[in-house]
Amino acid sequence: MTELQPIPDPVTDLIGLAQYEEEGGFPVEHGYIWTTCASVENGNPLFWDESVAGELTGGPIAPPTMMSVWFRPHHWSPGRTEPAVPLQAHFDLKEQLGLPEAIISDNTITFYDPVRIGDRIRSRQILRSVSGPKTTKLGTGRFWVLDVEYLNQNDALVGIESYTAFGYINPNVPTVDTENAE
Repeated sequence: MTELQPIPDPVTDLIGLAQYEEEGGFPVEHGYIWTTCASVENGNPLFWDESVAGELTGGPIAPPTMMSVWFRPHHWSPGRTEPAVPLQAHFDLKEQLGLPEAIISDNTITFYDPVRIGDRIRSRQILRSVSGPKTTKLGTGRFWVLDVEYLNQNDALVGIESYTAFGYINPNVPTVDTENAE
């Protein structure tokens, strides 16, 4: 069985702190909403008919399931020197904990204020917990929970996406001792 190192203090120090706060690269707009709805054949008039949206929600809104669309970075944008990585805190944890493999084992979304046309959505990632060592069929590792909070330009919370991940060492993949390699 693989022996895991204790959780480093810099990792435990991150629990509860907001990291990677970033604003989406563009405002919420009808074109994305209609394209998304068309791609899944969602004919809900709330997303297509302004009079229905006005009556039910006080104006047009985006489907709640599109919440993360508005902050996800484009892989490339002018002036960026490195590709953007969504959920960067997850990849940081894999490296900091020495767990090269990881899966998302659970994802829960809680919705608050609706996302409206013209909103500028920003996100921040918050580490909620890191477990002690666990062994599963995948290998030995740790579970961690990351929340991504989404807020609009008025600081109103529009939703929280909570991810549970399992980072692990695959026992079927040999490890390389880089310190003693010749």
